Amino acid sequence: MKRTFGDHLILALLIAAACVWMLPMLWVLAMALKPNAMLVQSTSGVLPWPHTFEHFAALMRVSLTPRWLLNSLLVAVGMTALTLVLSSLAGYAFARIAFPGRRAVFLLVMAGLMIPEQAVLVPLHAMFAGWNLHSTYFSLIAPRLAVPMGVFLMTQFFKAVPRELEEAAELDNAGRLKVFWSVMLPLSRPALTTLGIFTFLYAWNDFLWPVVTAAQPEMYTLSVGLGSLQGNFAMSEGLGFLMASAVFASAPMLIIYAVFQRYIVQGIAMTGGK
Repeated sequence: MKRTFGDHLILALLIAAACVWMLPMLWVLAMALKPNAMLVQSTSGVLPWPHTFEHFAALMRVSLTPRWLLNSLLVAVGMTALTLVLSSLAGYAFARIAFPGRRAVFLLVMAGLMIPEQAVLVPLHAMFAGWNLHSTYFSLIAPRLAVPMGVFLMTQFFKAVPRELEEAAELDNAGRLKVFWSVMLPLSRPALTTLGIFTFLYAWNDFLWPVVTAAQPEMYTLSVGLGSLQGNFAMSEGLGFLMASAVFASAPMLIIYAVFQRYIVQGIAMTGGK
């Protein structure tokens, strides 16, 4: 289909908006690659010349940075996998299984969207302190597994799947679990990918709960660990070190989003069912 002048104008405006949106990221990257001697004189410009990787090398020389990176990967991957399991099971139950009180339970789950995480911070801290589970991977992962938005996303997706597909499987004597595993889960790949990406990014960026539960530096996630460096050490290393830490922490998120962005669009489009 031939594009009109209006289509070209909209495309040009979107490209311009994208360039403006990317300028701060390019500026941060440029400062991360500039020597501190240049940054002392001026922080303007997005062309890092002359450039240096010393700030990134200094960041990796911090003894616990690799451990913090490993902690973030373990927490993000574990939280993502468990969230996908729980949300898909709950979403399928709400969408397809007519059990007593289904509507009331679903509304109760959705009510969790209205409760800010700060409101349950003190009870969570007291609970895990009573169990003596602070500074463990369990304490970093478990409180974030209750994801009402994930349940809602999977429920809406399963509602949009034609019932005829399930009925065809049931005619072949497939049980409820078999239908879920062999029919519904393969069809829900776009929604699962979308939920997985959002969960991973949330887990990677999470700061409030990890800074509460991770009392030992060895259990810091990357966001908490790099935040702890933005004191005397960062001041001694200069502005370039701070920008390098920001690039180091955000690079995995940008890569994941760039690779899986089409699945996000598909997943959101396919969850608009009745």
